Amino acid sequence: MSLSYAARRRWALVVLLVGLPIYIAAALFTVSLFDRPSILVELLVYIVLGIVWAAPFKMLFRGVGQDDPNAPNQND
Repeated sequence: MSLSYAARRRWALVVLLVGLPIYIAAALFTVSLFDRPSILVELLVYIVLGIVWAAPFKMLFRGVGQDDPNAPNQND
């Protein structure tokens, strides 16, 4: 069962406002457990963690910034 457009928008907002800060804190904590690597290695770790975070929510965020496809056309 797929979510409606409005439900996807609400869940995307929850994920961004609640889930993302929690994920950032967890990533920073995890990286802080190790000795500080070179800046390029650290940058690569954060890029990989950013991709890993976004991958599960790809379908949730798809099309959320677009107009509601089920809304009546306002130009008529």
